[in-house]
Amino acid sequence: MPVSPTLREVLGLGAELPRLADTTVVLIDFQNTYRTGVMTLEGAEPALAAAARLLAAARAAGAPVVHVINDGGPGSPYDIRADIGAISPEVSPAEGEPVVVKRFPDAFHETGLEKVLRELGSGAELVLAGFMTHMCVTFTAQGAFNRGYRPTVVAEATATRSLPAPDGTPVAAGTLRTAALTTIGDLFGTIAPTVEDLIR
Repeated sequence: MPVSPTLREVLGLGAELPRLADTTVVLIDFQNTYRTGVMTLEGAEPALAAAARLLAAARAAGAPVVHVINDGGPGSPYDIRADIGAISPEVSPAEGEPVVVKRFPDAFHETGLEKVLRELGSGAELVLAGFMTHMCVTFTAQGAFNRGYRPTVVAEATATRSLPAPDGTPVAAGTLRTAALTTIGDLFGTIAPTVEDLIR
């Protein structure tokens, strides 16, 4: 099967991964929401473990970290006032690490994320990880790209869930995750397969 060049290749945007120390890490929706109940994700636990390694490495490298959480309101699986919507303890914010609350898949939309990045002195390089790959990770990568940032998504620190296709046939979580990462890598940003790919 012939494979087309990516839009990044066509436009000369490059595929080189940044050094973690030269980035700001944005952790997206690592909430208990996705570990239990109706929104449980396939691969959530290994992705969360990878995010914990990413967080530790970022702190060790002196890279700023921003935590983003989705607030769906009281009674929802995204209720940030309840344990179900809390940030998972493995990646809980340290003192001084900002937390941005969002209500849309794009973490930049109607939030203070861009202001927070400016206050942190962040450059263009962002590293993204989080839940869900096909939803908030993809649309935050697009939002970052649209605003002139250069996002890199850590693939192993993302996960999603199986969903029905338009014709009703099931799309496996792994397939959907791969498709989402492929979409991001076509234009919006680079893909780091593992945390270790950014540590050099």
